[in-house]
Amino acid sequence: FTEPRINGHTKGGIELICGSMFSGKTEELIRRLRRAQFANQKTEIFKPLIDTRYHESEIVSHNANSITSTPVEHASNILLYASQVEVVGIDEAQFFSNELIEVVNTLANNGKRVIVAGLDQDYRGIPFEPIPHLLAVAEYITKTLAICVVCGNPADKTQRTIHSSERVIVGAADVYEARCR
Repeated sequence: FTEPRINGHTKGGIELICGSMFSGKTEELIRRLRRAQFANQKTEIFKPLIDTRYHESEIVSHNANSITSTPVEHASNILLYASQVEVVGIDEAQFFSNELIEVVNTLANNGKRVIVAGLDQDYRGIPFEPIPHLLAVAEYITKTLAICVVCGNPADKTQRTIHSSERVIVGAADVYEARCR
């Protein structure tokens, strides 16, 4: 395998888009992937198999913008599908195990541009793995903010509106709201 090089350096890298729900993470991921496609770069987009909120095989933003994706059960599956592409998109990264960190690093080290989007905090305000580790290794970080539904201030928290002690409940406006501190 020969790594793509620019001035002696690999051209791969990691871009992380993180924030609360309803802050535009998926919208930004779709925007970047569409620009890569417009530039005739080979892209592949992945999402966790458990995320079936809007569509089985598309990434769909809360604003109903969408892009075709490949649902995968484990982060390691991404390596199998991404060998022939230049740009890899990964949505809802918080639904993958910490295995995603190694997968993303491997892709970037192999010269791929990797764009990852996910929640940085859970509904309790606790850092949501694997995002904290990805923050440490990403070359580019975008923190998105929503609008608090209570007061209208910038919101970086996700408030669960139903009672459950489960950390992961896949949902949208039926289960969560954006809130400020």
